[in-house]
Amino acid sequence: MHISTEDWAHISSLQGNALKGRVFELLQEVSVSLQSDAADDPGILEVVPRLAEIIPARAELATYREPFSALARACGLWNYIDKEAAAEPDLLLAEAVTVPELDNITLHREQVEALNDLLAGRNLILSAPTSFGKSLLIDALLASGKYKRVAIVLPTIALLDEFRRRLRRRFRNNFSVVMHPSDTADPEVPTIFLGTQERLIHRGDLGSLDLTVVDEFYKLDPGRKDDRSLTLNAAVYKLLNRSKQFFFLGPNIDGVRFAEGGKWKFEFLRTKFSTVAVDTYDLRKSGDKENRLLDEIGDDSNWPALVFVSSPDRANKIANLAAKGMAVSDTAAAFSQWLADNVGAKWALVYTVKYGFGVHHGRLPRAIASQMVRLFNDKTLPVLFCTSTLIEGVNTAAKTVLIFDKNINKAPYDFFTYSNIKGRAGRLGQHHVGKVFLFNETPEHEEMQVSPTLFADEESAPLDYIVQLEEQPARKATDDRVTAVRDALGLEPAGLRLAASLGLESAHAIKDAVVNALRAGTKIQWSGHPTYPELQAVVNVICAVRKPTEFGAFKPNQLTYLIYALRKAPSMREFLLEQDANYQGSPEGYDTIFRFLRACEYGLPQWFSLVEAFVRSFGGGADYTFFVQSLSRWFKPEELKNLDEEGIPIQISERFHEGEGKEALIEKLAELAQSGSNQLSPFERDWILAALELNAP
Repeated sequence: MHISTEDWAHISSLQGNALKGRVFELLQEVSVSLQSDAADDPGILEVVPRLAEIIPARAELATYREPFSALARACGLWNYIDKEAAAEPDLLLAEAVTVPELDNITLHREQVEALNDLLAGRNLILSAPTSFGKSLLIDALLASGKYKRVAIVLPTIALLDEFRRRLRRRFRNNFSVVMHPSDTADPEVPTIFLGTQERLIHRGDLGSLDLTVVDEFYKLDPGRKDDRSLTLNAAVYKLLNRSKQFFFLGPNIDGVRFAEGGKWKFEFLRTKFSTVAVDTYDLRKSGDKENRLLDEIGDDSNWPALVFVSSPDRANKIANLAAKGMAVSDTAAAFSQWLADNVGAKWALVYTVKYGFGVHHGRLPRAIASQMVRLFNDKTLPVLFCTSTLIEGVNTAAKTVLIFDKNINKAPYDFFTYSNIKGRAGRLGQHHVGKVFLFNETPEHEEMQVSPTLFADEESAPLDYIVQLEEQPARKATDDRVTAVRDALGLEPAGLRLAASLGLESAHAIKDAVVNALRAGTKIQWSGHPTYPELQAVVNVICAVRKPTEFGAFKPNQLTYLIYALRKAPSMREFLLEQDANYQGSPEGYDTIFRFLRACEYGLPQWFSLVEAFVRSFGGGADYTFFVQSLSRWFKPEELKNLDEEGIPIQISERFHEGEGKEALIEKLAELAQSGSNQLSPFERDWILAALELNAP
């Protein structure tokens, strides 16, 4: 069964008896199709959200609320059953699958099927569309009371914070939520460990786990060319060895490859079940695509709108172009002014935000990126230019997705990625019918088979992966491979795992660079905080192997200067304003400073630690521990960085920090915001209240 976008537009334009007659025919057609077509046929399923959009808005269709609920029940979209108008059998079903612990959310048929598998204790890998409601299943499992210690692996820190908020809101009295490396878990208290692979692989307090959850599990496949894949596989291997059960979830996967006789057994559930409908508009033949894009984002019927572009530079550039042509909001000036005062007036985003255009990509400071999404969802910024960062699970209230570019970082995206981008259009409960505008040819359809390294034959697994495993497979061939690389690098097990996480080939090159530096008498043997020449010496070793652009600098000397300036800066605000004052590059390249700050968190500390490990292996006196720990938190107190990850920008929290712990600082900020203190601007008060999920006074 298929009804075109044009036909639906015609149906929506009808009135009175003509509309009633056509909707009645639709109900009949779907009832007939349900007898012969697949239960999850998208053409059938989409009738329900489309009618859910039409029926409540049209008085002449009020008598159809009961038969509509019967249709929703028959299709399995039980969450669409109208509890005020449904017949008793439909109402009883809806009530039976409504979960009081989850804000009285009603589950649909496919969610219940997956949940039954999981509650029966089976390992499950679920592939379902973006709008399926996969994260809700995690919450339903936690609400069941069956699980006491749970690890959840997520791809980004932005997603960690989104999960943290939701889980603390729903399970504050049931679980301790542990997210930051400095957080500690009480073995006697039910605990949820939230983390990226880099964080969870290093936790020593996991203990025995009842459940391991891996979101966006397709990232386990090294064929996706994600340089974090092997560490993800090693982290998940560690977790599964400690866990009674696992649940992997992700979108649009057709199959999972695994070696015969593998260590872990699982059920694979693939469904096309979608809870929203999508109208697709083909703009490939538009003469001037840029102007057509501006026309569509200027149309408020498309808001809130996500515009997908290929890279951060493109996002910055096109957002700036849009802001020069129009304003789509008159309520974003306070955010714009805050960015100018606390980051720098030369940042192009100051201008674009002022006129209602947000930007979201991997370089943005986390609290600012979180605020972008928050203001997008509340329509202060009705248009958001984004890269692939927003297809990795961060929830938005987007009605429309405009897929403007056809590449990600200069390489064409595949059908799988295209489907995930497209899947961001529409949101259950807000936009039953989403819109997608296509500006380029769609990739050729191809099946997506995921091949996790940890499910493959261990003897043929990449050495970079095997070496990272704390509990390595006891096979002679594997032992011999590990022994050979350990002897070649001359590192202890912890140093060897660090080398593998950065790439063994690069580690060999770092070893050679360290040997050369020691022979030349350069100052790489130091402890505590380095002098400027000592810092430069280690940076030179690292940059002999890795390009400084990876760390947000053009040359090794600039990288050394940035690290030293960050360490000496009295505050993050002063550091950023100084960089702003000295910036002379293009508007699109301004974000390089944020790439540097990200590298300080993860990347640079690991490379410094590897250099230290090699210096020590040669008998040199080196202890970079204190410096590395300080660098990873921008040479600021741990509390400030943790709060930045939780949505409160460091530029605010650092003004009020007087040495107290995180919880005490949160209480101080909450009191200032709720009391209306003039130490905070009205915009900052609203920001803190939103980040802490507190009500305004």
